[in-house]
Amino acid sequence: MAEPIPAITLPPATQPQQEGQWLAASLHRWLDQEFIPEAINQTIAERAAQVFVRQRMEGENDLGSLVIAILTEMQGFDFSKSFFSEFAVANAVSDLLLDSLGIDRCCGQ
Repeated sequence: MAEPIPAITLPPATQPQQEGQWLAASLHRWLDQEFIPEAINQTIAERAAQVFVRQRMEGENDLGSLVIAILTEMQGFDFSKSFFSEFAVANAVSDLLLDSLGIDRCCGQ
C-alpha cells in the first residue's frame, strides 16, 4: 500500500502582510506568464493573497488547509474575464509556496 503524503507545514507567520505582498506579486507574475497578461490577473492575485493573509493571521500553517481555503473562497470570484479558475489559482499558490520553501514538487517527492 502507498504511503500517505506527509503534511507540509509553513513556519509560523511573523509578518503575514509581507507574506501576502510577496504572494500577490508572485502569483500576479505567474498568471501573466502562464497565458497572456490581463488586467484581471492583478485582482485575482490580490484576492488570493487576502485569503492567504487572513488564514495566516488566524494561525493556519498547514499548506493543504491554506490551499483549500483559497480554493473555497475563490469559488465566489467571477473568473469570466480570465483564462483561469479557482483550481488553477489554488494550485499555483501551492506551487509558489513549495518553491519558496525549497521543496521539490516533481513526481510526488
